[in-house]
Amino acid sequence: MSKEILARKVGMTQIFSDDGVLTPVTVLLAGPCYVTQVKTVAKDGYSAVQVGFEKIREKLVSKGEKGVFDKAGIEPMRFVRELDLDDAESYKPGQEIKADIFSAGDHIDATAVSKGKGFQGTIKRLGQHRGPMKHGSKFHRHAGSNGTSSDPSRVYKGKGMPGQMGNKRVTIQNLEIVRVDAENNLLLVKGAVPGPKKSLVKIKATVKNKK
Repeated sequence: MSKEILARKVGMTQIFSDDGVLTPVTVLLAGPCYVTQVKTVAKDGYSAVQVGFEKIREKLVSKGEKGVFDKAGIEPMRFVRELDLDDAESYKPGQEIKADIFSAGDHIDATAVSKGKGFQGTIKRLGQHRGPMKHGSKFHRHAGSNGTSSDPSRVYKGKGMPGQMGNKRVTIQNLEIVRVDAENNLLLVKGAVPGPKKSLVKIKATVKNKK
C-alpha cells in the first residue's frame, strides 16, 4: 500500500542508537493532513486524494478555496496538494492523515525545492577546475573556452556554463526513517532532506527496493 504525507522541515540534529552509534537525522513535522477532496476515475478520470496541510486564517484563502474546505468540514489550509494513493477512493473528506502511517525502518522518497544559491560560476556550480594562480595568468576562475571558432562555430548543447544554482524541485530516494514520534507528528529521517528549514516536503514510500 502506498503512503504519502506533507511535512515541514524543522532542521537537522543527531541521535544515538542503543549501541552508541551516532546518526545524523533530519526532523520533519509530518502532518496532520486533512482530506479536502477525493478524485475518482468515474468523475475525474483518475484516482487521487487532495489534502490540506497547516491551518491558516480564513481571510488568507479565496472564496473558492473556502468553499472546498467548508464542504469537507475542515478549517482553511495553507498548502493543498494531491497524493497518488493506491486506495484513494477509500478516503473520505475531512479524514485525518498523520505521521503514524510510517514506522521506524520504512524507506521513503523526499521531494522539496532545494536551497537557492543565485547566479554562480562553473567552479561552484559544476565543480570545474580553476586556471593557474600565477601572477599574470589572466585565467583563474573563468569557465574557459566555450568552443572552436571556425568549425562548428557554435556552442554545443549541454556545455557547462555559469547560471542559476539551486531553487529546483529535487527528490532524494530511499531515505530511512529511524524514529517516529506519533504524538508530536515528527519523523526523524537518516541523512539530509532537500530544502531550507521550514520548507514544504512531500514524503512518500520509496519506489526503489530497500537497501
